Amino acid sequence: MMREHLGDGLLIVAVRCRNSTRWRGLHGFTKAIHARLEPHRAGACQMSTWVLLRGLTREHGHWGEFPGELGQAVPGARVVMPDLPGAGHLWRECSPCRVEAMVEACRRQLQLAGARPPYHLVGLSLGGMVAAAWANAWPQELAACMLINTSMRPFSPLHQRLRPVNLVGLLRLLMPTDPSRAEQTVMRLTSSSPRSHVGVVEQWVSIRQARPVSPANALRQLIAAALYRHPGPMPAVPVLVVASHGDTLVDPRCSRSLAARWGVECVMHPEAGHDLPLDAGQWLAGELAGWSERQARCFP
Repeated sequence: MMREHLGDGLLIVAVRCRNSTRWRGLHGFTKAIHARLEPHRAGACQMSTWVLLRGLTREHGHWGEFPGELGQAVPGARVVMPDLPGAGHLWRECSPCRVEAMVEACRRQLQLAGARPPYHLVGLSLGGMVAAAWANAWPQELAACMLINTSMRPFSPLHQRLRPVNLVGLLRLLMPTDPSRAEQTVMRLTSSSPRSHVGVVEQWVSIRQARPVSPANALRQLIAAALYRHPGPMPAVPVLVVASHGDTLVDPRCSRSLAARWGVECVMHPEAGHDLPLDAGQWLAGELAGWSERQARCFP
């Protein structure tokens, strides 16, 4: 998979064209704000832009192998991974305490990159709240909205949105600590099979050392997640809710409640943990691709 950065690395993009056996890069980047994003020799491949939004204190690097798995499941997809302020390439910025402000930060990154709508939004956890707020405020920009292991008011109570047994461990992550110990804690909280991801923990440690999220920014993101309240009605875009039965961080009932309230499909993985792209990335990519294809057939 080939990845390229825009300017200071606001975006990482992966492209795989239909009928192609290799990843193709992107060109046409400039360092100015007028940078444009163009597919390199895409041929007859019809591009669709998929925007991946991560969760609390996470960044583009934590998507791991999932962008490639999604690209294989969705031929012609351009996968774009903006960072929330305070994380990733924006780790020096102050994270806002409002989810709506995070939406605007992501929209600016895409606009500066020349990545034009409609977008297929995929939001995990806090990223799911950002995706829901985006769909509520700017539905005309979206082709679809896919929410993974997320929760929000008014659909779920606090004790389901964050299981009390994990509160102490989560609060400890807000304090300066040994990077290895911190990422092992994150793995324990978010994966149903942490022993199978030993190499991933090492990658996360490297990310934490290179682009650390400050305790203040982590707290601001947590406040934003706790305070966010969706207006209630389903956004005027197709929505899919995906959850993990083995999620020990956020109760999967949150996803079921949201889907029931909006009258949309809720797909449940039987074993994966909170970090569904990590535990079952190929399964997730297949589910998203299949649902998106069905939506395209129903609403061409």
